[in-house]
Amino acid sequence: MTDTDIRITRLCAWAPGVYGKEEWNEWALGKRSISSDAKGPDISFTEAIFRRRLSQISRMTIQVVHDLLPVEQNTKIFFLSFRGEITKQFQINKMLIEEGDISPAVFSLSVFNTPVALATMALKLKGGYCAIYPQNNSFAAGIKAAQAALLCGGNSHADAVNEIILVYADEQGPSEYECFMSGNNPAAFGILLSCNNTADQIRGAPLSQFENEDDPLVFLKRLLLCGDIHVSS
Repeated sequence: MTDTDIRITRLCAWAPGVYGKEEWNEWALGKRSISSDAKGPDISFTEAIFRRRLSQISRMTIQVVHDLLPVEQNTKIFFLSFRGEITKQFQINKMLIEEGDISPAVFSLSVFNTPVALATMALKLKGGYCAIYPQNNSFAAGIKAAQAALLCGGNSHADAVNEIILVYADEQGPSEYECFMSGNNPAAFGILLSCNNTADQIRGAPLSQFENEDDPLVFLKRLLLCGDIHVSS
C-alpha cells in the first residue's frame, strides 16, 4: 500500500468567529479571521450537567468529532494539540500559588487527554484514542502517527482498520500567558483518513499532498483551497 491509498474523505472545523461552509471558505481566502477569544461551541447535543465545566478545547474537540460521525465501530481517534488544557492548567497553578492546594474537580479536567476522552464519552465511541503532543510543535508528526496506524491496520481481516479520525485542537490561552505564547488562534478541526484494501476508488483529497505541512491551520487552509473536500460545519 502506498501513501496515495490514504485519502481525507471528511472534514469539519470549529473556531470562534468562523461559522459554516461559506465563512470557512472566506477564511481560507483570507477574507475572514478567527477571533482571539475563549468562546466554545454550545455542544447542545450533550447533557447540560456533562458540559457545564468544560473548557473551550474540550468543547471544540467534542463538536468536531460529533460532526465527523458516523464512523465505523473500531475507528480510533488521534488527538493532537500544542497547548492542551492550558486554561485548566493555569487555574491549577493559580490555586497552588494563592491557596496552596488544588481542587480535584479542576485537576480531573486538566490532563492532556481530557478533550478526546470526553469526546469518546459524550459520543459513546468505543474505538479508542491516542493523545499526541508532537516534538517541536510538528503537525506533520501527528499526521505520520495516524497514517502509520492506518497503514498497519489489524493483524487479521476481522481486525482491519479502514479509517482513523485525526483531530487538532488548541484553545485561547489565558492573558497572563500571552508573553510566552505564539502561534495559531483557537481552533479545532477533524479529518477522517480512509483507506481501502480493495481496488475500489476512494473519494477525497490524497493525504500525500498535505502530509508534510507542519502548521495545522495552514494544512486546513490548503485542504479547503484544494477543492476536493469541503468543511462540513
